[in-house]
Amino acid sequence: MAAALLLMGCSADLLNIDNPNEATSTTFWRTEADAVAGVNACYSNLYKEATWMRWLSFRYDLTSDEGKSLSPWLELAQWCRFEYNNYNFWEGNTQHWETFYRGIFRANQVLKFVPDIEMDAIRKDYILGQAAFFRALWYFQINLIWEKGALVLEPVDAGYEPEDASEAQIWEQIEADLLYAADRLPESWSGADGGRATKGAAKALLGKAYMQQHRYADALEQFRYLIESPLYGLIDNWEDNFTNRNELNEEGIFEIQFDGTNKGGTGNDANMATGFQRTQFFAAGGVGWGDGMANHWLVDEWLKEKRVDGANDIRCLVSVLYPTVGDDFPDDPRAKRYYNTIDIVNEYQHNDNWNKGNAWTDGMCFIRKYSTEYQRNQEDYFADNNYRILRYADILLNYAECIAETGGSITDAAGYVDQVRERVGLHKLSESIYADCLSSRETFLKRIQVERPLELCFEGWRWADLKRWGLLSTQGGIDELRSRDPEFNNFVLGKHHRQPLPQTEVDNSGGKLTQHAEYR
Repeated sequence: MAAALLLMGCSADLLNIDNPNEATSTTFWRTEADAVAGVNACYSNLYKEATWMRWLSFRYDLTSDEGKSLSPWLELAQWCRFEYNNYNFWEGNTQHWETFYRGIFRANQVLKFVPDIEMDAIRKDYILGQAAFFRALWYFQINLIWEKGALVLEPVDAGYEPEDASEAQIWEQIEADLLYAADRLPESWSGADGGRATKGAAKALLGKAYMQQHRYADALEQFRYLIESPLYGLIDNWEDNFTNRNELNEEGIFEIQFDGTNKGGTGNDANMATGFQRTQFFAAGGVGWGDGMANHWLVDEWLKEKRVDGANDIRCLVSVLYPTVGDDFPDDPRAKRYYNTIDIVNEYQHNDNWNKGNAWTDGMCFIRKYSTEYQRNQEDYFADNNYRILRYADILLNYAECIAETGGSITDAAGYVDQVRERVGLHKLSESIYADCLSSRETFLKRIQVERPLELCFEGWRWADLKRWGLLSTQGGIDELRSRDPEFNNFVLGKHHRQPLPQTEVDNSGGKLTQHAEYR
């Protein structure tokens, strides 16, 4: 009673006192140092589980025909095979939404407050360009996963209620942000700033945004900048695109710079972890969790074609691990160096408890790309190899696709595919067992659909590719995917090409944000 009387005698203003030791939006955004700290917070959002650090690979790689999950974590495995029973599944849905919009909020703060800070004009443009790039990057993921969302372009407080924005509206904003970014970002950075977003990164992402909308001529224009730039090219050693041995090179257009030094969690404190965590989840059991696996059709495709020297495609050895890899690469020490994992794969292959009830009869096939077995004996949550979100080989293949889609020369288009193939020792398409693919636009584009996963599998672009090619929106496409990945037997046409919105977000919007009709 005494406490109640005391509170009744207090002024309401006393309950709303700012902490003088904590920066607020009215006290923080004043100096160039504040602007730099603000844009660095945009990069910090990459070091969260819901990004490529961990869970986003489950959405883009394992849900596509490249991969699968036989994880004993049932809800995780179900989410990878289109069994969406809980729309609020944290690791597969709600956490993505929260993390993407946190990143958008951080970018919005920079774009809102930095223009009023007195500082060098060029430096200011660089900071604003980076923020715009990140806002576009997160909205790109929102469109790929949900095909709608809330379009938030200003910093908002906790009372904000999101409302519907269409896929087309979000693409329009992505384009505006990336054009803005490309006009302001430098062509390259040096020293400690190496790896920040560049003009080339903005143009590469913009070209991909255009491609997803089938605006191939617009995409071609953006990609041409990278094709003609002396800053970009293919590195000689293909494997080093996925190790820590040659990072921030001419092939890496935009990389998440992972580092295994910090061993903390993924909050926002000073000891925030900055390591690549996917390796722990995709490595075979015994050295990792084995939650993510490859589909064996990739191995079959790699082994159909020999290199010029008569050996098998090295991308098979570096990308996946399977019981007979030693037979297919008998003279390569990498086939034997994966500590005891070959034995582990064979154990999984013959383990009745593990295989009980699963529909796969082609053997276990684990994901090796981005593993750290070349430098240590056990995976963990703190790998230090960068993740290449945008890679030049990807752009070469996109450029070839755009040439064909716009009625250009198939011979010219094949030249860009040949650069990717010849780097790993394969014949040019015209001299290969697939020479017939050059006979028409249609056959060439179908060949692109195979060339891309052989080069880019488990790099996060297969889901976007399947959507762009219409394989997720036609019965013929789904039948084709089922032939490679039985998980697509669960795919419902007209529904599973996008995820349900987190139901908590819909419920908390006051009716302004609506659930997709097929999930109501």
